[in-house]
Amino acid sequence: RFVLTPGQIEAAVTTATTQCWVRDGSPFSLSLASLTEAARAQSSQSLENLAVKVSTMHAWEDLVLPTSTRKRVREITAAITYRHVVYSQWGFERRIASGRGLKVLFAGASGTGKTMTASVMAKEVGLDLYKIDLAGVVSKYIGETEKNLERIFRAAHSSNAILFFDEADALFGKRSEVKDAHDRYANIEVAYLLQRMEEHDGVVILATNLSKNIDEAFSRRMHYVVEFPLPDEAHREQLWRG
Repeated sequence: RFVLTPGQIEAAVTTATTQCWVRDGSPFSLSLASLTEAARAQSSQSLENLAVKVSTMHAWEDLVLPTSTRKRVREITAAITYRHVVYSQWGFERRIASGRGLKVLFAGASGTGKTMTASVMAKEVGLDLYKIDLAGVVSKYIGETEKNLERIFRAAHSSNAILFFDEADALFGKRSEVKDAHDRYANIEVAYLLQRMEEHDGVVILATNLSKNIDEAFSRRMHYVVEFPLPDEAHREQLWRG
């Protein structure tokens, strides 16, 4: 679940063990939760300069989602939780040279709970969630968008965090025909983000207000696509089922 150096692993174990001594007077009460928290503390914090860390006090019961959406989100959370089992214990990491990350698309209007859901998922799996506004990353200057994205993904590699790209429409809109240099570079920016997502070993969640604005070719590159209906629709379904 975490990408750490040998020194960071040693420091994390030492921290967790020390906390057990202080709390219980014995190192034998060491738990997975203690080790997870210590590993998170050892992760690089360089991503904080490029994105906004999202914290939450919410839980699954606070999410107003239709049954199908909730089931899909739970499935994704389980996939994140057990990625290390699939790749390490089952040996799939030897068969896949790159692209071991997980790519998810959340589609729904503003206020449907996309960010809140992502934060609850991150809390469930014990990882930090960092939100990046893609509209702010995209630059009118040639090459700047790629540089911004490179800095984000490089920092994310050592931060052991889930990346949440908001306003994905800003970059992943339907590709236009190449009529001038601006169109050509816009398509290059999209291709670059897709490439970095493919190479990234962590979890990336893209959020868009309208799924129909996303190019179908990009949607097919996602492992999961989740539709978020308006809260009224979800609430009516819950009342009906209740």
